[in-house]
Amino acid sequence: MAGQLLSAVSDYASIPESYVRPESQRPRLNEVIRGANVPTIDLGSGDEPQIIAQVADACRSFGFFQVVNHGVPLESMQKMMAVASEFFRLPHEEKAKHYSDDPAKKMRLSTSFNIRKETVRNWRDYLRLHCYPLEEFVPGWPSNPASFRDVVSTYCREVRRLGFRILRAISLSLELEEGYMAKVLGEQEQHMAVNYYPKCPEPELTYGLQAHTDPNALTILLQDPNVAGLQVLKDGKWIAVNPQPDALVINIGDQLQALSNGRYRSVWHRAVVNSDRERISVASFLCPCNSVVINPPEKLVGDGDRPVYRTYTYEEYYKKFWSRNLDDDHCLELFES
Repeated sequence: MAGQLLSAVSDYASIPESYVRPESQRPRLNEVIRGANVPTIDLGSGDEPQIIAQVADACRSFGFFQVVNHGVPLESMQKMMAVASEFFRLPHEEKAKHYSDDPAKKMRLSTSFNIRKETVRNWRDYLRLHCYPLEEFVPGWPSNPASFRDVVSTYCREVRRLGFRILRAISLSLELEEGYMAKVLGEQEQHMAVNYYPKCPEPELTYGLQAHTDPNALTILLQDPNVAGLQVLKDGKWIAVNPQPDALVINIGDQLQALSNGRYRSVWHRAVVNSDRERISVASFLCPCNSVVINPPEKLVGDGDRPVYRTYTYEEYYKKFWSRNLDDDHCLELFES
C-alpha cells in the first residue's frame, strides 16, 4: 500500500477529502501568534546556575525550549537534513521497499500518523527508525542514499549525548541528584522520525501533524532551517516557533511530566504545512526502558499527598498511547491517581 504515500505524487492541485479537517478542527492559521519570545538557552555560556534556572522556568511555563551551543556539530545537523531530503527524493519504487503501516515495526516508511486508527489523515510522510543500540538496528536501515547509515548513526550518537546533558539539567532543576532522571528511566531506547511535509495546496484545511504531546521522556527536534511549521500551545494560544540558526528544540514528554509530579509540562504541539515549500524535520526521542516503573520521587510529593499520577510501566503507557487517536485528550489523564 505504498501508493498511499504523499510523496508518491509530485504535485497536488487540491487535497484529497481524506485530509480535510472538520471546520471546528482546522488550524486557523490567521490566529497563530508570530514573533513571540520563546525560551532559548545557551548551553555553552559556562554559567551552570543560570542554565539550570532557565531550564526550570522553561519546563514549568512552556514545556519546551530551544538550545544553542549544544555540542551537536553544525556539519552533522546539515548532513542529517541533506540525507533526509535525498531519501525522500528517491524514486517511489525505491522508497516503497520500506513501507509499512504497522506501528510495531522498528523501521518503516509510512504516512500520516497511524492510518489504521485515523479518520482524517495528516499531510506527512515519515521514516521511523529505532536507533539504540545502533549496532542492532543500523543493518536494517535504508542503504540508499549510500551515506544514509553513516550520517544518521553519527547524528544519533551526538543527539543522545545531548539528551543526557538535558536530563542532567532537568534533574538539577528539580533539586534532585544530577543523575536521577537518567537512572530512573533505565537503559533508554532511542527512536527517530524523519518527517517530510510536501507542499500543500490548501494548508488551512489540514495539518502536517495535529496537536499532540509526546509519550516518551524527551524529544530533540532538528527543524528545517528555512521553513517554519512547528507551533506550541501556551495559555490557550498557538505560538509559531520559527527556526533559529544552529538551534535544536527540546520538548518535554509525558514521562517527565509524570516524574516531576506535574511540575513540568509535556507540551502540546503541532506541525502546520504551507503551499509554497516542502518541509523536513527530524525528531529524536529518548524513551524509557519498557519495564521501567514511572512514579515521582518522594521529594516531589507533598507530605500526606498522593502523586498526581498512579504508578505504571512505560510499556503500559506506550500501548495505551498507540491504541488511541493522536489528538485525543492527554493520555496522561488516563493515569491520574
